[in-house]
Amino acid sequence: MEIAASEQRIGDLDSDRQADIVIAARSERDDLGPSPETGKRPRKNRRPLPARNIAAALCVIAAARVFIFSAAFPFFNNVDEQDHADMVVKYAHGYLSRGLTQFGVESARYFSLYYTPEFFRGPEQFPGARFPQPAWMLPAEEQERLITKKIEWWQHHPNSESTEPPLYYAIAGVWLNLGRLSGLEGPWLLYWVRFLNSFIVAGIVWTGFVTARLVFPEQPIFHLGMPLLLALWPQSSLYSVQSDVLSPLSFGITFFWLLNLTSSESPTALASMATGLAAAATCLVKATNLPLLALVAAFVAIWSWQLLRARKGWTAWVAPISMALCVALPVVIWSAWNYHTCNDLTGAATKLKLLGWTRKPLSEWWSHPLLTVGGFKAFWSTLLATFWRGEFVWHGKRLSLPAADLFYWISSAAVIAVAAVNLVRRRAIRDFQWRAVLLAFSSFVIFVLYLGILSMAFDFGNCPYPSRAHPYFTSGRLMSAAMVPFAMLYVYALQSLLRPLNKQWPQFLILGSNALAITVSELIVTWPVFASQYNFFHLLARVAGAPPSI
Repeated sequence: MEIAASEQRIGDLDSDRQADIVIAARSERDDLGPSPETGKRPRKNRRPLPARNIAAALCVIAAARVFIFSAAFPFFNNVDEQDHADMVVKYAHGYLSRGLTQFGVESARYFSLYYTPEFFRGPEQFPGARFPQPAWMLPAEEQERLITKKIEWWQHHPNSESTEPPLYYAIAGVWLNLGRLSGLEGPWLLYWVRFLNSFIVAGIVWTGFVTARLVFPEQPIFHLGMPLLLALWPQSSLYSVQSDVLSPLSFGITFFWLLNLTSSESPTALASMATGLAAAATCLVKATNLPLLALVAAFVAIWSWQLLRARKGWTAWVAPISMALCVALPVVIWSAWNYHTCNDLTGAATKLKLLGWTRKPLSEWWSHPLLTVGGFKAFWSTLLATFWRGEFVWHGKRLSLPAADLFYWISSAAVIAVAAVNLVRRRAIRDFQWRAVLLAFSSFVIFVLYLGILSMAFDFGNCPYPSRAHPYFTSGRLMSAAMVPFAMLYVYALQSLLRPLNKQWPQFLILGSNALAITVSELIVTWPVFASQYNFFHLLARVAGAPPSI
């Protein structure tokens, strides 16, 4: 009875200790010795493997998975990988954005030698129905002729990512220089930059775990479910040189620190500064993450008002002010630099002009097909499918399974609906947990609204995507910053639906089945990629570990 009572009192303790205390108490109960009634020792339960160890193993699995798929895909994919790689190479040389610039000479050499036609074209479009051999296998004289021809072309074309925020490019540029110092060059250096994603994804998984322990300390389904989903998330941008890969980690950290900050009755300056710097980093990764800054500001404003009403005195001001300063300083510096170089605070105006987009008057928004049932379905289904599996094509066809896409967008719609209903009812959930679910819900919804508004706000001219014929922003990678919050929503919705069963094993069974189905579908659609003669594995086999020079 005393041990049972102690389990009820642990709710006031630190979240990272609660599960361990319960396990220790139950272990003590099992070691009490022989029963006085029967004279037999109770059967001793094995202590389960700590969730922390399982989460760490999932980090390793996630890193290995991303490494394998990053190695399987050759260069350069259809999701602007050339643009992003060019920016990484430039930042590695100390470049800082100065408006719209052309592609660099070094990048053009990489594009010339290590580009594959397999993303956009099938083998039947080549003589003998076979892809030509990689350019880096040509004789040196032919390589130079090809490079000279391609460099001239690339140097006359601007890089559309030139005005994007710098954080990912700066980090990847430092990583590239580390590869150079290690003696890597040519395609090995390009793959080295891609392999940075393995560490980023491991960080995403661990962020999901510590967030689950913070918000739901007594519910193992969150401790294991969130890291499991994040470890197996099939988003193809994770296998690319691309700034989108850093968004889930930067906002995942923001999400954790913001919840940590608002869960404390005496918030510290350290937590406030960490929250602010993480929020600033999110904005400096991708311009499309800016709506999250407004969400964070609104969340902190409401929390500060609650502190004021509770008469917390100066505490109500120190935390939000220190956080605001840590957000504002980096963002204002970057905005001032953009205004100095582009005459625009975000640098977006230059990119819009390059793409040929023009803003539509508000009166023309209301005739947009997104506001019809069919248009909204097309927008929602494609956006949610690409949010899960990405946008890669192979041999000119989308890497997707219709059944998997149907599962992605329908299950996501169900998650949002269940979360919305539970937020209104506020049943079987503590105030702090309710606020966490509300923040997760808002993080996802604000992206959907933002991309919907962008879809209606522009005339896309002759741009192939988005286009006048299909005027929707349906690139799910643009909302990948919401990956950790959405993983929480997913597990929360599943747990809410199965709560009446009063058992945990159905929750783990369904979540595990979903994870298995996601993994199998990804393997099915990407299996042909592993046969590419342009990828990392074939590079290893062909050159026997001797990196070609460029």
